[in-house]
Amino acid sequence: MTPVKSITPAAAADMIRSGALLVDIREPDERVGACIPAARSLPLSMIEFRDLERVEGQAVIFHCRSGRRTHANAEGLAAKAGSGETFILEGGLDAWRAAGLPVGDGQ
Repeated sequence: MTPVKSITPAAAADMIRSGALLVDIREPDERVGACIPAARSLPLSMIEFRDLERVEGQAVIFHCRSGRRTHANAEGLAAKAGSGETFILEGGLDAWRAAGLPVGDGQ
């Protein structure tokens, strides 16, 4: 298991454009109203039951609303991601939005 690193919203946006997988760990009701368009939904409550469905070696970036939940669950998220680089979006969706990056209206 590789260590989890924090990544800024701008760096995450660059990585996503280059093929990294962005995973939103918030619950479905939290996504209503605001989500990052490129993010795949994989709620923390379901993460042990569902696969990431990613390309082998693909970098994975996890995010929540503020970054607290992803940091608190970093070890389990890294285990779920397996091989390849694993990142946590610093400040979550709130920081993404503050950086002026695109936010959709949810589900």
